[in-house]
Amino acid sequence: MPKFWMITVGGPRLLTLLALLAGLSVVPVALPIGAAVAQDGRIRDIQVVGNRRVEPETVRSYLKFTVGDAYQASKVDESVRGLFQTGLFSDVAIDRSGSTVTVKVVENPVVNQVAFEGNSAVDDAGLRGEVQLKPRTVYTRAKVQGDVQRILDVYRRQGKFSANVEPKIIELDQNRVNVVFEINEGGSTKVRSIQFIGNRAFSDSQLRDVITTQQSGWFDFLKNASFYDPDRLALDRELLRQYYLKNGYADVRIVSGNADIDREGTGFYLTFVVEEGDVYKFSDVRIENGLPGLNAAALQGELLTKSGQIYNAADIDKSVERLTLVSAEQGFAFARVRPRANRDVATHTIGLVYAIDEGARVYIERINVIGNTRTRDHVIRREFRLAEGDAFNPLLVDRAKKRLQGLGFFKAVEIKRRPGSAPDRVIIDVDLVEQPTGELSFGAGYSTSEGVIGDISLTERNLMGNGQFLRLRLSGSVERLQVDLSFTEPRFLDRNLAAGFDLFHKELTNANDSVYRSRKTGGTARLGFPLTENLWAQTYYTLSRDEIYDVDTVLGDDGRIASRAIREAEGVAMTSLVGTTITYDQRNHPRNPNRGYFLTGGVDFAGVGGDVQYARLSAEGRYYYPITERVTFVGRLTAGHIEGWGGDDVRLIDLYYKGGETVRGFNRAGFGPRDLSTGDALGGKTYYAATAEVRYPFPFVPDELGIRGAVFVDAGSLFGINDSSKNINGKPDTQCPSCPIANIVDDATPRVSVGTSLIWDSPLGPLRADFGWAVLKEEYDKEQLFRFGASTKF
Repeated sequence: MPKFWMITVGGPRLLTLLALLAGLSVVPVALPIGAAVAQDGRIRDIQVVGNRRVEPETVRSYLKFTVGDAYQASKVDESVRGLFQTGLFSDVAIDRSGSTVTVKVVENPVVNQVAFEGNSAVDDAGLRGEVQLKPRTVYTRAKVQGDVQRILDVYRRQGKFSANVEPKIIELDQNRVNVVFEINEGGSTKVRSIQFIGNRAFSDSQLRDVITTQQSGWFDFLKNASFYDPDRLALDRELLRQYYLKNGYADVRIVSGNADIDREGTGFYLTFVVEEGDVYKFSDVRIENGLPGLNAAALQGELLTKSGQIYNAADIDKSVERLTLVSAEQGFAFARVRPRANRDVATHTIGLVYAIDEGARVYIERINVIGNTRTRDHVIRREFRLAEGDAFNPLLVDRAKKRLQGLGFFKAVEIKRRPGSAPDRVIIDVDLVEQPTGELSFGAGYSTSEGVIGDISLTERNLMGNGQFLRLRLSGSVERLQVDLSFTEPRFLDRNLAAGFDLFHKELTNANDSVYRSRKTGGTARLGFPLTENLWAQTYYTLSRDEIYDVDTVLGDDGRIASRAIREAEGVAMTSLVGTTITYDQRNHPRNPNRGYFLTGGVDFAGVGGDVQYARLSAEGRYYYPITERVTFVGRLTAGHIEGWGGDDVRLIDLYYKGGETVRGFNRAGFGPRDLSTGDALGGKTYYAATAEVRYPFPFVPDELGIRGAVFVDAGSLFGINDSSKNINGKPDTQCPSCPIANIVDDATPRVSVGTSLIWDSPLGPLRADFGWAVLKEEYDKEQLFRFGASTKF
């Protein structure tokens, strides 16, 4: 019958072992008086007893003495220590009887099975991958203790700091054991609060968007970032520092990042102390060339740092990398670019000199990638602008490290260098710690235009370890149902090209604005690529089946009937189009900026096959300016136009429809061309809109609540009915004499509204309530005083 016993060591054996490991001379033998000893004191024979699996010669190979040597206590001590260090034995004793030395060993058992009990948050497979004890390996107490710590580390990464692990051993026959780790997982230790001290330029909510750790909320079971992780805390400090350096704060210091646990031991309170310093700008920026034959004039265009611009450390790094690569293309493989900053504290400017000289002539012998159990090697290696045999450049290696960190696939990235097989050779070891890249997201909210809205999506950012992006999303409301599948290969053909496709299906019920339903099903193939550092282009091809159906063609009990323009537009058509968009982004924050601008424009050309022919242009610009440290001005301009070609009219389903999402104070499809006889919105060919908004914090409201206010002025217009609507306007319908005669109005008069907003970065996601009053409108427009929207991703 197997018996259970705890891992304990005690008694004389422990004292002997500790003394040996401490380097003390211990001879655990006592020679009886009168024992036969060789006259010369030399060893004539060495016997090994107690071994079962280990060969005697293997034991003798670890001894510091052999037959013919004089017996020395110091050699015996070293031999005992060496045998213990092999990990093969739980006990070792060396005795001498005359000229014979006997080595007595007790072998460590062999692991038969490793099991886990009490674990639910982490499955057995995940724990087996962490522990070192495996079946058919030699059992040692040191390995067990190490595995206990590894299991605890796994649970701490899951936010379970109260977890406890107790190993149990089951002895079997033939010197075998089963190892059982009994686990008490305890509760999750979440991040209750994240606060910042000393931040003036950016609000707490903005800085929370920068870091990876998140505050706990209602849906923590769907995310891991709300659990405290010490490694993530160190990463967050670096992310904060880089964010400030990118936005002009050259003197910034992240003084500390502290985590304090509450009395119950169930939650952490994180506090980051920031010393921002002042905003700096670049003054003189020049290149200092120390390489004869290098065309320095050709390098000026590679600089991203310009005189008069806000200081940006990221642009300095990118400029250094570009200068290094261009110098290598000119034949200077060992060119070294070192930026030298000359700071003027009085004027808050920084002069910058890029000094180019020749670095050490060292070549890369080998690049080793370690720790990527899921991510393929080529996904990692393609982030290096270096390969085996290339000239070693520390700058390019550091830039590769930052690109790997930016992928979001790895929790930790460490790049080490060690000497190669020759003095001018170096080996690069890339040590990685992977992190989960899949995400199950739920969304919920309410909109005054659609009612209750929701979505669910499944996202994988590192599909099959190939670095590809895949998302399946289902969203909808009472009036809308939409399904999307998106796939992106970010490095198509191992080049800086993002290729992918989108499949979509959308159904819309226009019960409030028009009495019909529409359906759109199709797919898009796209290819995107950078033109400059902040300028991105994307071209695409879309094929879709568009349908207008369930049109109210008979006067109903409610007195409603669809406009003649809608009745005649009923049917199915195939759209085949090509298009391209250009985007330029200079914002200081992707989601919550307070400085910079964003520009985008696009053109679509339909008629590459299919049933319809039109050209569509659209453009949008946004500008952000910090009036004070906490007050931000936001300006927005947008416009679009669509026109048929080749004698084709623009279909009703392809026209623009605008309302409160463009000019607040109006309902959905609340302004623009309309059939007054039925009240149906008919869409327009041309629109424009402008917004001026000032966002501000509320006095006496803590920043950590994430509540802000805004006042705004919106203006815009939608006009230009299609030819079909023009042809039927004011004319009786011969197919339906009893139907109302179309009375279509089309007015380009601007609509203007003013209002105020309440913005809350809530734990559920961004919430916004707008109160808008239409001060310039037409009598047939549909207004909406209050507009509320909420959506969230977890």
